[in-house]
Amino acid sequence: MSVGKIFKFHNDLDTDQIIASQYLLLPTIDEMKDHTFESLDPDFPKKVKPGDYVVGGENFGCGSSRENAPEAIAGMGIRCVIGTTFGGIFFKNCVNQGILPIKVDKKDLTELAALSEKGEATTVDLVNRNIILATGHVLPFSVGDMQRYLLMEGLDNVG
Repeated sequence: MSVGKIFKFHNDLDTDQIIASQYLLLPTIDEMKDHTFESLDPDFPKKVKPGDYVVGGENFGCGSSRENAPEAIAGMGIRCVIGTTFGGIFFKNCVNQGILPIKVDKKDLTELAALSEKGEATTVDLVNRNIILATGHVLPFSVGDMQRYLLMEGLDNVG
């Protein structure tokens, strides 16, 4: 189980907005991660904490297939991204980096977005496959058994 704040971004969040191409030349992920989401929120690296979540709406992770985008997200300590749909390669790269990509309905995304504006804590319970909002509302999600197994260790070690 992982508890964290939600950081909401827009639909069609592409990999260039997650980590801009000019930072791909930096020698380590530790140096790259300081530029994660920089074009959308320059203070993001200072605000995010391990165990927080990124919500991206529809078409999360579209654009180029660079694996550096999920690497930068993972480098920040984020172990879960939430959207209504994901770019296929981005989705697979997230799983490869130990990040759980959760698909939710648009109505649930609206509630998550409202909580992000308030800075409310949210819990992702991978064991029971639920997102537990600060309001007490529970959003069930599905994840395959193998994917769940591969991600359990990463989520349990956050924070």
